[in-house]
Formats: sequence, structure tokens, C-alpha cells
Amino acid sequence: MSNPLDLYATDALLSEEETQIRDSVARFVDEQVLPGIGRHFETHTFPRELVAGLAEIGALGATLSDHGCAGMNAIGYGLLCRELERGDSAIRSFVSVQSSLCMFPIHAYGSAEQQARWLPAMARGEVIGCFGLTEPQGGSDPGSMCTRARRAGGDWVINGVKTWITNAPIADLAVVWASTEEGVRGFLIERGTRGFETSELKPKFSLRASATGQLFFDDVRVPAENMLPGSVAGLKAPLSCLTQARYGITWGVIGAAQACLAEVLDYTRTRTLFNRPLAANQAVQIRLAEMARRITTSQLLSMQLGRLKDQGSMRPAQVSMAKWHNCRAAIEVARDARDLLGGAGIMAEHVSIRHALNLESVITYEGTETIHQLAIGRELTGINAF
Repeated sequence: MSNPLDLYATDALLSEEETQIRDSVARFVDEQVLPGIGRHFETHTFPRELVAGLAEIGALGATLSDHGCAGMNAIGYGLLCRELERGDSAIRSFVSVQSSLCMFPIHAYGSAEQQARWLPAMARGEVIGCFGLTEPQGGSDPGSMCTRARRAGGDWVINGVKTWITNAPIADLAVVWASTEEGVRGFLIERGTRGFETSELKPKFSLRASATGQLFFDDVRVPAENMLPGSVAGLKAPLSCLTQARYGITWGVIGAAQACLAEVLDYTRTRTLFNRPLAANQAVQIRLAEMARRITTSQLLSMQLGRLKDQGSMRPAQVSMAKWHNCRAAIEVARDARDLLGGAGIMAEHVSIRHALNLESVITYEGTETIHQLAIGRELTGINAF
């Protein structure tokens, strides 16, 4: 019998190294994430005790090849995201922010001094980062940015607010994007800097095990050497970070969907109604087949996307296609799995309701469906409809 979670045998396409990454992260999730993640979801707390383990398996800055990072290829990183989100979207989100939104821009746009100071400590999980781009009135339109940075002698002075920031309440370092007379530039701002405050957004019904908050800047003075020198004026740099993060999301949501399908397969085989298992009903089998179709299509999209990324030919519109499709597929799988569990599906002992709630955020952040649809429309027509 084929693997019901991998009907097209995509795992058979993996190299030995990629398989080792998948298996090591899967063990970490089974042994360290799953036993306690439900409690953290219920209590609205981030499992900070997992950070050291995430660093140990090479999850932080995984695709970077220096400064103590693992140097994984794109497929390996995708598998890491898939397995982490099988545990919970909050864990994959933490790794995504630390790696793609914080370590990546320091590596890509930072000075040698900035890289040497921050990247090794971030890879070890000793410094936690957050990414300050989204603003209360901005959302999908980062071009309307109101956070301002102005020169003051040899320093920069920053004023503004960022919101919906993963890791904000626990971050030691914020990678902040602000509008200047030269255009949008990136800055590194340390916790404890005068005028820089954070808050936590509660209560949430989604990503409850993730620390989400706001960043406040009230005449925050940072030295010139805290600006990312390679972040040329404009939105190209922050948007490149989002492309990296969105790539990981396309893989991550597959893990959430697989967890839901695995749970509902077991349930429908063992749940007896009218003297036969639920799985013996045609209507149930059709719904399970639909889940498998969505997961399989997502697997193939992300696998090809990863190969393109490793070849250096991945385009943002291709990432948009996979982010849009895979998030929609995953949330539909989670919702239907929850429904097949009946009344039991709303209980915390089952994973489908937790994944369904988390995916309500994942389908929205780092580009809503509409934004990604329009990105693909622009690719097809050459006309910007934003």
C-alpha cells in the first residue's frame, strides 16, 4: 500500500542528505514539539524551551553556509519547514522569521561587522530577531510606510509603529524598515534602545503559541553603523526577504495538512457508525481523496519550486502561485478534517482544529490570496493592477 500522505512518492526524489534532514526534524517534532504544543496553544504561550533544540538541528539560518549555519539547500529547508509546521505553524513561523526575515537580510545586506556580530549568535538561538515591515494602516501596501528615519548628525532618529510582528515580544534584535529621504532603508535596533518599546497582541484565536506584537519607535536614535548598508533605497530588499519566507510557507502548510489527513484517516478507520467504520462510506472516501489531491498537488508545486530555487531561477510569481495554492489547499484540508471528526473535532486532543485556526493566519500573512493572485496576473499580462 502506498504512503497515504505521499501518493506521488515525492520523498523518493530526495537525496540522502535531504532525507536525513527530513528524518532528524521529524524526530525533533515528534519528541519535543508535539508533547507540549497543545498546552502552549491553550495557554497562549510561546515554547521558548524549544529554541535551543531548533538551533541544534540547524533550523536557524538553515540555508546560510557560513557563520555557524547549516548550509541546507532549498529542498532541505522546505522539508524542515514542512516537518516543523506538522507540529504547529507557530514553530515554523518562529524559524521563518529568525532565518528568512532576520538572518537573511543581515547576511544579504549587512556589513561584515554586522554579520559577524549577529549571525553566529542568532544561529545558536542566543539572539532572537523580529522583522518590522507591516504597519497598522499599511498591510498589503508597504509603499504607504509611515515609519520615518531622519539623519541627525552621525545617527539616525526613527519614529513610527509596526504591527503584527512575529517574535516582537521576545526579540532581542529588530530588523526595521523605515522611509528616509533616500527611500526605504533597513536598520538594526536592539532591545533596550531608548524610545524603542514592544507590546504583545492578545488574545488571538490563531497562532496562539506564537509571540505576536507591535514595535513602537519614539525618537529612537541609532548609530549610522546600524543601517544595513546593502539595503538600497526602495522596497526591493524587504520584498526579497518576504520571497524567502514565502518559499518556506509553501512547504510548511503541507505539513499541517498532512497532520490533519493522518489524524482523520485513523479516526475514520476506527470510528464505527451504523455497524461499519466511517471510512467504508463513499462520501467519506471522496472527501479523503480530495484531501490527498490537494496535498499531492501542493507537494509537486513546492518540490519543483525548490529545484528552481536551488538552480537560481525561481521567480517571485512562482512563489506566489505556490503560496496561494498551498495555503488554500491546507486550510481546506484542515477544515474538512475537523468536520469529519464530528463534535470531537473541536476538542484540543485533536490537531485538526488547531491547524485550521493557525492556517487562518498563514493564508493571510506575507501576502493575502488576492495579492498573490494579482502578482500572477501581472506576470501573465505585464500590467500592474495593484
